[in-house]
Amino acid sequence: MTQKQSSRSPWAALQGVTELAVKPFGKPAVGTLTVPGSKSLTNRALLLAAVAKGTSKISGILKSDDTYWCIDALKKLGVVIDVEGDAVTIEGIHGNFLHKEASLFLGSAGTLARFLPGLLAASEGGTWHVDGSDQLCARPVADMLDAFESLGAKFTYHEQEGCLPFTVKANGLQGGDVEISGALSSQFISALMMAAPLAKAPVTIRLTEAPAQPDYLKITQEMMADFGVSMEVEGDFDVIHIQPQTYQACDMKVEADTLAACNFFGLAAVTGGEVTITNFKADSLQPGAQFLTVLQQVGCEITTGNGVTVKGPATVQGNQTFDMGNMAEATLTLAAMAPFADGPIEITNVAHIRHHECDRLSVMAAALQDSGFQTEERSDGLKIYPSNPRPATLDTHDDHRVAMALAVLGAAKKGVILKDPGCVSKTCPLFFELLKKL
Repeated sequence: MTQKQSSRSPWAALQGVTELAVKPFGKPAVGTLTVPGSKSLTNRALLLAAVAKGTSKISGILKSDDTYWCIDALKKLGVVIDVEGDAVTIEGIHGNFLHKEASLFLGSAGTLARFLPGLLAASEGGTWHVDGSDQLCARPVADMLDAFESLGAKFTYHEQEGCLPFTVKANGLQGGDVEISGALSSQFISALMMAAPLAKAPVTIRLTEAPAQPDYLKITQEMMADFGVSMEVEGDFDVIHIQPQTYQACDMKVEADTLAACNFFGLAAVTGGEVTITNFKADSLQPGAQFLTVLQQVGCEITTGNGVTVKGPATVQGNQTFDMGNMAEATLTLAAMAPFADGPIEITNVAHIRHHECDRLSVMAAALQDSGFQTEERSDGLKIYPSNPRPATLDTHDDHRVAMALAVLGAAKKGVILKDPGCVSKTCPLFFELLKKL
């Protein structure tokens, strides 16, 4: 595979910084924060506004690498977008992209690599070359692309079958029935849901295995409804029926990224501190909101009102097992907290996070071991024991969630040096600035 351009964007933080020392706080983490918007919600909103009829205004967007590449790709496709601060105005193209030829670079944006191809294929003609970073090109999307091809899409691969880079040759989606497993990635299912209303005939999506994270499908369903599209769902998204419909423009405000916020709450937990996040919605559909239950189980006090406040216990309560399947991306935050508990903590049902930006289970196990913590890596999780920490230099593996969790680990006790800390720009460029505020 040839070397691709960097996934960093003009919106990236820590430009040129190769290592960053995260020093131990030495006292409780205390403060009030407002965290940036959700990457997942921002990219869904941008794409649906782009294919809608009419002009939408999306406020509170996350300005990060992933959302930069989303806006960049849409502009290359002829979508008129005006960015002002954390708000964008988008003139929708009513499902038919105006520029019929373009080369699109998606950075390392997994959501974009999954959600955009189907929308391209649904357009009335066009040929687009889709590429991404080395990291993104190593993440297979074969099951999803095969599903789209059964609906009439056509993809030509340039290096490896079922992976970027590929060319999309659009002639509209014909509709029909499609079967796909939900176990690999909820984003595959969301991608089919988002493109289905643009097909020429009804689409029925049948899941052969239960979805890994059904809450993300609920988020997609809710946002599609905001843009005027309905669907019929059987069971827990076992079967999804979607009729041809037109997305209608709407104005909306993007929620805070609950997963990024969980790291600040986790730091309050392990230092006995108290952190308030003003724009955290405890009833959010985002899986990160469920992490509040985990925090309560390890001894934290949770209060709501002006956002959400988490007050840490004297000691994190261990000797517990947590099924993190419905909030898998928060696994790394819990893993960073676990060494400071009064007994071992076991994390289960997250085998699918091995296929994210990196093999997150192996990477986190290695980082914890390098930091002096006894850690057992399981096929679907980790078991972490309280141990004596030591300073360490840790590789983030160009993974934003790994970097944030390891920063919690360093701030909690002995400190760490993080390699490539700027990878937090994928979802939270302000992460280290917010950390300083505590």
